[in-house]
Amino acid sequence: MTLATYLDYVILPILTISVILVFIRLYKGPEVVDRVVALDLLITIGIALITVYSIRSLEPIFLDVAMILALIAFLGTISFSFYLDKKK
Repeated sequence: MTLATYLDYVILPILTISVILVFIRLYKGPEVVDRVVALDLLITIGIALITVYSIRSLEPIFLDVAMILALIAFLGTISFSFYLDKKK
């Protein structure tokens, strides 16, 4: 089994199923915190998809995009938790 086959038949279906489950959580989330965590998880899955595409196409420049997206998602989560902390 080559790496490309493994990415196509194992990793991408797992990521697809996880995106579907996270969208369900985003839709049903009873509280705002659940929806924010779901959005953060969607960004993380997006980073995984960018990484898989980067490996598959042999273009390492996309890893820089994934790192920037991860930094933005981290800062967004931290700012939201700071907002919730100051709200109480």
